[in-house]
Amino acid sequence: MSAPAGLDWTWAATTAGALSNRQRAQLLTPMLRTAAAYTVTRTRLLLGRHGTGAVQLDGLRWPDSQLAREAEAEARRVLPPYLLQHSYRTYLFGLALAAIEKVEIDEEFGFISSMLHDLDLADPTTGKCFAVSGGQRAQSFLLDHGADAGAATRIATAIAGHCTPGADEDLTELAGFVSAGALLDVAGVRYDELDPEWTAAVLDRHPRLALKSQLLPHWAGAAAAMPAGRAQWLSRYANFPTLIKLAPFSE
Repeated sequence: MSAPAGLDWTWAATTAGALSNRQRAQLLTPMLRTAAAYTVTRTRLLLGRHGTGAVQLDGLRWPDSQLAREAEAEARRVLPPYLLQHSYRTYLFGLALAAIEKVEIDEEFGFISSMLHDLDLADPTTGKCFAVSGGQRAQSFLLDHGADAGAATRIATAIAGHCTPGADEDLTELAGFVSAGALLDVAGVRYDELDPEWTAAVLDRHPRLALKSQLLPHWAGAAAAMPAGRAQWLSRYANFPTLIKLAPFSE
């Protein structure tokens, strides 16, 4: 199970991220699955239960291709500090969840997609979903820096799809990898599956910088910029701003 079919790159580029009535209805099922997973997470945390999910931090080989380095430099240039650190954590949390599921991922593309997935969140384009415009912006950047068209489109597709409910359920897909890592960092879904000492080490290296209070107005702006989009849908039907506030991280 994962995101509903049809919410793909063609849809994103054609509609700028506007949902049809049918698509809005289709998103209810994966949203309910996420709500159930979130309930499990909160219950386990209340009972003091934690998993052992982790990846090696000391000596971790970060993707070091020319394209990965340029994408990281662009993220550092464009993103506010709190979103930059969120992008690093999205990648690391995605790696940990992939390790739990024993899923092999393309680390270079996973890193690039994680670093660039919120390019337009802090300054959304009116009439466009921030994930769609961010994907298009990433695609142009990658093409300008030597990526082939297939790679640029694959990463753009992941970025455009990372905020679709249900995407996080399939880490074999690049959008799912980014979505799962970002959702854990923003709302705490599957937080209980991680080793607490490892999570503390990640937060020490990549601090949250008041992510909750910083993110909320930007999320509201993204929802207002595209009233027919997923950010607005998540705010209305999943009460996403409250999930941000309740994420099991100290700020």
